[in-house]
Formats: sequence, C-alpha cells, structure tokens
Amino acid sequence: MNPTIILSMAGGLGLFLYGMRIMSDSIEKVAGARLRGILERLTTNRFMGILVGVIFTAAIQSSSACTVMVVSFVNSGLMTLTQAAGVIFGANIGTTVTALLVSLKLEKAAPVILLVGVLIIMFVKKQKISRWGEVIIGFGVLFMGLSTMSGAMSGMKDSPAVLHMFASLRSPILAVLLGTVLTAVIQSSSVTVSIMVLLANQGLMSLDIGMFIILGCNIGACTSALLASLNGKKDAKRAAAIHLVFNIIGTIIVYAIFLLAVEEIVNGLEILAHGDAGRVVAYAHILIKVFQVIIMMPFIKQIVKLTHVLVPGDDKKIGYRDSYQLKYIGEKMLLNPATAMVEVIKELDRMGSLANENLNRAMNALITLDREEIDEVYEVEKNIDFLSHAITNYLVKINQTTLPIEDLKSIGALFHVVNDIERIGDHAENIADAAARREETGIGFSKEAQRELGEMMDMVNTVLRFSFEMFVKSTEEHEEDIRNLEEAIDEKEKELQQKHIERLSSNECTPEAGALFSDIVSGLERVADHATNIAFANTYFEPN
Repeated sequence: MNPTIILSMAGGLGLFLYGMRIMSDSIEKVAGARLRGILERLTTNRFMGILVGVIFTAAIQSSSACTVMVVSFVNSGLMTLTQAAGVIFGANIGTTVTALLVSLKLEKAAPVILLVGVLIIMFVKKQKISRWGEVIIGFGVLFMGLSTMSGAMSGMKDSPAVLHMFASLRSPILAVLLGTVLTAVIQSSSVTVSIMVLLANQGLMSLDIGMFIILGCNIGACTSALLASLNGKKDAKRAAAIHLVFNIIGTIIVYAIFLLAVEEIVNGLEILAHGDAGRVVAYAHILIKVFQVIIMMPFIKQIVKLTHVLVPGDDKKIGYRDSYQLKYIGEKMLLNPATAMVEVIKELDRMGSLANENLNRAMNALITLDREEIDEVYEVEKNIDFLSHAITNYLVKINQTTLPIEDLKSIGALFHVVNDIERIGDHAENIADAAARREETGIGFSKEAQRELGEMMDMVNTVLRFSFEMFVKSTEEHEEDIRNLEEAIDEKEKELQQKHIERLSSNECTPEAGALFSDIVSGLERVADHATNIAFANTYFEPN
C-alpha cells in the first residue's frame, strides 16, 4: 500500500479522535453540571432513565463518558443500580448519533464549521459562548478528519492487497472479535462505527460482515466503564457489569438473528437508505441498539441480580467514625471531572457530620467529665484533620482538570468550606480541653451555667443542620432561618457573657470557671459563624 495513503489515514483518524475529544470535553465544560443534574434527578424509573441516557449520550457524543459518569454516581451512592441500568441502556442508543451524522456526509462543510468556531472564540468575550465555540471547532476538526480519511480510503480501492484483506474477512466470529478489539483499543464504538461508515461508502467492506463488526463494537465499548470501576466499590463494579452483560447478551441474540437473515436485513436497510452504503451501516447500528434495549428492558431487575452473582459480597462499611478513610473520593477511583464536585460535596457532608457529632461529644464531656469521651474527641479530631488535608488535596487535583464552568465557579468556595468544617472540629477540641481542665482541677459549673450552655448548643445544632442541608442540596430553603439563628446566637452570646459577669460580681462562680464558660460561649458563637459561611458557600448571597 502507498505510504502516503497510510499517513493520510493515520492523520485523518488522529484529527477525528481529537475533534471528538474537543467536542465532548467542551460540552462537559459548558453543560456538564446541568447534564449531571438531569442524571441525578430524572432517573427515578427505567423509562425516564433510558430517555435521559439517550439524550445525555447524544449530547456529549460519547457513551463511554456517560457510562463512566454513571459508575461514578453509583460509587458515590447517588444512583441505584436499577437507575444506572436504565441510563446505560439509553446510552447505548444515544451513541448511534455520531455514526448517523457521519453518514450524512458533512465533510464538505467542515472548513465552514471550523471557521465559525474560531470566529466565536476570537471575538466573543463571554466565557460560556466561547466554550460553545470550542464545541463547534471540535465538530469541524472531527469532519476534517473524516474528509482526510475518506480521501485516503478512496485510494485504497486501487490496492489489491487492501481489497484482498477486506474480501478475506468472511467469518462472523472473527468480525465480532475484530470489532471488539478495535473498539477496546480506541475506547469508542462511535469512532469504530464511523470508520465503518467510511469504508462502506468506498465499497471496501461487505455490508453483511459489517453487521457482525458492529456487534463486536458494542462489546468493546464496555472497556472504559470496566476500567473506571476497577478500584471502585462493589456497586460501581456491578454498574460496569450491567453495561457488559447488556452488550454480551444483546450481541448473542442479534448474532443468532444475523446468522439466519443478515442478507434480508441488509437488503431492507438498503431500501430504507436508498442504496447509500454508509447510511446502511448507521441505520444498522441504530436498529441493533434499539432492538437490544426493547428486548432487554423488561429484564432490568434480573440483570441487576445477575451482577450480584458476578460481583459477590458487600463493601466494608465506612461510617462517620472510621478513621483515615475517604468514603466517596480517593486516589484509587478513576477521576471523572463531571462528577468530581458531587463526590467532594458528599465527602464534605460526611466530614461536617463528623465535626458536628464531635462538638456534641465535647459538650457532653464538659458536663459529665468522662475521660474516655474526652479522649475520643481528640481521636476523632485527628480524623477530621486527615479528611481536611485529603479533600483539599483532591480539590487541588480536580482544579487542574476540565471541570464544567459551573463547578469552576464554586470550587474556590469549597476550599473555604473545608476550612470552616475543620475550624468547627478545632472548637470541639477546645471544649474537650476545657473538659480536661475541669476534670483535672475540679472547676465547677453551676446548674444555671450548664442550662445556658445547653440552650446555646441547641441553637448551634439547629443552625448546623440547616446550613449543611442548604449547602449539600444547593437550596435557599433555610436562608432566612439561618440568618435569624445566626443573629439570635450572637445575641445569646452577649446575654450569656453578661450573666457570667453578673455571677462573677456576686461571687456565684470562680474566676477559673468564668474564664472557661466565657471561652466556650465565644467558641459556640464562632461555630455558628462557620455554619453560616458553609450555608452560603454555593449561593450568591453574602453571609452577615
């Protein structure tokens, strides 16, 4: 074969892959957070899940990206396996859009598409619109690559060696294996089927054998999700297994049908495509995927049960008190920028619950003077410090990736949330220090002082609960409650400090007890301030 043809083919494939990467990454930057929200909220039943999977994958032009995101959601506990199954089924249909676009032969418009994208980036200053320019550039580069590959393939028709190679591929089993291996290497069934569209357009590939290659592409497309799940939890592995089981069972069923009637199916598709061989491939891809979803949709529950057989056992439970372990994020899981922020927020919620629990433990130890409880406060504080460092390091890491625009806007606030939660933990440790001093020196608190501290702690617990609900759910539901509580706690702190001075003046308490009381009240007021900061971290409202 002429080396020029090989180089042109390689260059065209490189442009095609790069264009798809630019387009997919840019769409995730522009709309990734919104699409992620759709995935989170609109997958409550299998039909909606399938629809969301179709739309999501068609939008980002990558079933691999969709299934990897689903695996991340399952790993974080944001999606059940049944919900994941619906989205994965839909993703298998959505991935057919790329090959369909390729079959429309838009290569001649590629330079114009590319120019439009460049002009948008050069002259539009608004970031979101500029990002859409990158999407358009990716689309243009993709079709420039197709044009280059198509030109190279037209030269292949004059090569006897190439014609013999394609003509010798007659075994359906080998065709399935070829499709599986090629797609596993490229990690995109959309790319492999798009190349088949070009081969069919040039008359280099038998349409009958092309049907079997498509089946192999379906299995090879599972590679990305399987890799993403390797170091995840059991359910993450099961989500990837759903994708694999769906494609293997679907391939076996369609393979049997093709053995019986592949010629008749191809003839029918040729009539539908008006003789356009490339569209026959694209239509076959759609037909196979839709057929597989239809026949397997009633068995989603059974497929989910099968994955429990393939991936047996349960994960070790990681509770709030488990030391030095991340539950939702970590170095071992394959980083997915589109879901990274969700995982961080879940981990911060866990860290916040740990700090709140430790604050209550410290306040209880202050009254009971239980030495074991005081020591536990110190031990849990070490865990909070570990989480603070680990989450901060993860935020630094994801800040260097292609995060969606909405996530980039809020990542700075999350660094402050980590710090606020860590400071709440420090206040719990300070109260434990006060409890240890009381236990060692016999400093006494009056019943009235204990009651006042209990009242203030109740208010602080309420503002912490409202604040974390507002932060985690990105809602403004408790906005006024938090503002009012923060003001009430400020007033409560002033009131208790005044009462403390009055008790000192009337010799109702010792100076040592008074100093401890004053420090604790001030610390609780600061906890309320940190809680307020956390509440407003994901909004445009400034805390008082």
